[in-house]
Amino acid sequence: MSFADKVLAVNDNLPIRTDLPVHSGKVRSVYWLTKQDSRRLIEEHNYPVPMDTPLAIMLISDRISAFDCIWHGEQGMQGVPGKGAALNAISNHWFGLFKEQGLADSHILDIPHPLVWIVQKARPVMIEAICRQYITGSMWRAYEKGEREFCGIRLEEGLSKDSKLANILITPSTKGVLKGIEGVPEADDVNVSRQDIADNFAAFNFNSADDIRLYEKLLTEGFGVISQALAKVEQIFVDTKFEFGYVKDVNGKDKLIYMDEVGTPDSSRIWDAKQYAQGKIVENSKEGFRQLLLNHFPDPDILLNKERMNEREALARDNALPVDVLMDISNTYTQIAEKITGQKITLSDNPKEEVIAVLRDKYQLID
Repeated sequence: MSFADKVLAVNDNLPIRTDLPVHSGKVRSVYWLTKQDSRRLIEEHNYPVPMDTPLAIMLISDRISAFDCIWHGEQGMQGVPGKGAALNAISNHWFGLFKEQGLADSHILDIPHPLVWIVQKARPVMIEAICRQYITGSMWRAYEKGEREFCGIRLEEGLSKDSKLANILITPSTKGVLKGIEGVPEADDVNVSRQDIADNFAAFNFNSADDIRLYEKLLTEGFGVISQALAKVEQIFVDTKFEFGYVKDVNGKDKLIYMDEVGTPDSSRIWDAKQYAQGKIVENSKEGFRQLLLNHFPDPDILLNKERMNEREALARDNALPVDVLMDISNTYTQIAEKITGQKITLSDNPKEEVIAVLRDKYQLID
C-alpha cells in the first residue's frame, strides 16, 4: 500500500446522516446532524449541553493548504499522511490542559476517531485572535518597511528579525468580511486594534464589552500554558492564532469557549529551541512548508500578493510537489505531535473506512 492510500484527501462525501449541505473548509468538513440524532447522542452519551443543542461531526482531512491554496504531490499524493491525526491529537492535548487549569471549555464533546470530533454548535467571535512572542512573519515585514504601529500597538526601535519581544503582544485580525465598522476595511483578515473591537464589540459578535477582557485572558493564559509545555520538549512557541465562540452550557447560558484548533503546526509557528540558541531557525510547523514554496517558485510575489490570486491558484493546481517534500512535512507534523502528546501517531491504512465504521457501529449515524 502506498503512502497516497493512507491520505484522507476528500472528507465531504461520507454517508453521514444529515439534512443540511456539508460545509467543507480548507482542511475540515462539518456534517450537521439531524435534530433527532443530536438529541439521541446527547441522551446516550450524557453530553453536558441542553437537549436541543445542534451537534455536528467535524472530520479533518490530510489536505495541506498554504497561501489560501490547496497543494498536492506527485504519485497521486493529495495530502500529507498523518497530518490530520497529528493536528487533532495536538489540539486535544491542549484543550485538555486548558480545562485542567480552569481556563475554558472547547466545542468538542466527543472524539470517536483520531480524525473526528463531535462538536456542539458555536457562535464564533469574528476575530482571529493572534498572539506573538517574537517578531517575525507579517509583523517583521511591516516593521522592516518602517511601520512602528501594529494593531494599535507602538513597537520600539531597534528590533531585529526573529528576536524575542519584550512582552507577548495580542495582534487581532478580522475573521471574515465585517461591514459597516468605521476604520475597518471590508475585507477578510485585516488587522484591527483593541480600540476597534471595544468600540464595536457587538459587530465582532461579543456579548458584552467585558468579554473582550475575558477573551484576552483566555488567549494569553492559553498561550502561556502551551509555551511552558513546549519549552519542556525544547520547542519555542513563537506565535499562534486562537479562535473563540459562544456555546450554551447545560443550563442554557452563553459561555465563551476555545474553538477550532489550538497550538497546532497549522495555526502556530514553533521553533526548535536548541537551533534558535545557535542562531538558526528550524520550523516545526507549516511555516516551513510556506518557506519551501517561497523558495521553490521563481516569483515568490505570486504567493504573497493577494492581487495575483489567479496566478497563485494556477501554481497550486498545475504543480505537483515531489513526494519527499510531502513526506518531510508528514515527519514534521507527526514528530511534533508525538513530542507534545507523548503518544505515537499511527497512520491509518484506510482512514475513510475506519471513520465510517465507528460512526455506524458506535453512533448509528450511517444508514
